[in-house]
Amino acid sequence: MRHINDNDISPMQKIWHINWGLLLLISLIACIGFAMLYSAASVDGGAGNWHPWAYKQATRFAIGIVMMIIISIIDIRIWMRCAYIIYAIGLILLVGVDVMGSVGMGAQRWIDLYFFQLQPSEIMKVAMVLALSRYFHSFSFDEIANPFILIIPLIMVTLPVLLILRQPDLGTSLMLVIGSGVIFFLAGVRLWKFALLIVIGLASIPITWNFLHSYQKQRILTFLDPESDPLGAGYHIMQSKIAMGSGGIIGKGFIQGSQSQLKFLPEKQTDFIFTMMAEEFGLLGGIILMSLYLLLLVYGLSISLRSNSQFGRLVGMGVTTTFSLYVFINIAMVMGVIPVVGVPLPLVSYGGTAMLTVLAGFGMLMNVYVHKNIKIPRRGYDGL
Repeated sequence: MRHINDNDISPMQKIWHINWGLLLLISLIACIGFAMLYSAASVDGGAGNWHPWAYKQATRFAIGIVMMIIISIIDIRIWMRCAYIIYAIGLILLVGVDVMGSVGMGAQRWIDLYFFQLQPSEIMKVAMVLALSRYFHSFSFDEIANPFILIIPLIMVTLPVLLILRQPDLGTSLMLVIGSGVIFFLAGVRLWKFALLIVIGLASIPITWNFLHSYQKQRILTFLDPESDPLGAGYHIMQSKIAMGSGGIIGKGFIQGSQSQLKFLPEKQTDFIFTMMAEEFGLLGGIILMSLYLLLLVYGLSISLRSNSQFGRLVGMGVTTTFSLYVFINIAMVMGVIPVVGVPLPLVSYGGTAMLTVLAGFGMLMNVYVHKNIKIPRRGYDGL
């Protein structure tokens, strides 16, 4: 009998190799998001409403799940071959935003497709992971010690970061830099090089401060002293703290949060949705959601470490790191631990491009799991 290896498995057979536990966990977190968006749409503390947020979010999630499964069964070597093309498309879209992007809430971050508002900076998060993983796959740890090897990936990170800063979107820029830095580290870049960059970054803070927009400076100053302007710049974070504190241990109950339902809490369907959940379900509800996120992180790390290819390991770790940054920055932001930077809570906050991008990233993670036994040579590989 002929031995069947991973190269002989058909796309339909690959569906049965999908990590269904991971899919269930993603769906469970998304359902919490649907419930919170249903609650956010209630009027004057009455019954919730599927419109305008929960229904659209559920529809996007259904589309995203199908997309995730399709991404997961495509041969991982095809994704490796297309990594630079996907990165180039993301970069072109960022240039398109700079040229003809639509403006919303004082920022130029979207391309209006009439039926959908596309945010290319979200797409770049996954595109960057693929491109850097493709680049570092070809080099050994000893070769990466050569500083000249790092010139190209540094340019690959710098170009989109500069374009995103022009929108302006400081939060996404920082996430892109940190996520890319993790891939650099996992690929074998020495710690002293990171230390050197950090020292240079700290030394450039006085210069960087002059290039920040006035509202970005105000956010940092408000973070240091939110009580200095409680009805202005400090309003968001102070209301967030009040709402979270009022939830207590078990919360006020579903659709019973006073700060959120009486519209004291701003952006409750997007950036501050964790605050609304903490008010309605208390500390216990917040811990449960964070535990689900932690379990998802463990899944991602486990899948990445089991891959037999360097490309698969870097993609898995890159996606997992990006997702974890989403969670950490959003929750730390609404707690007042870091300045407000406008980062959504993945799978929970309302947002089309963010939802689809997160699911595309998990599709790549699932792809690494499905193709974990495929070995990709380091040299002389250009596809199938």
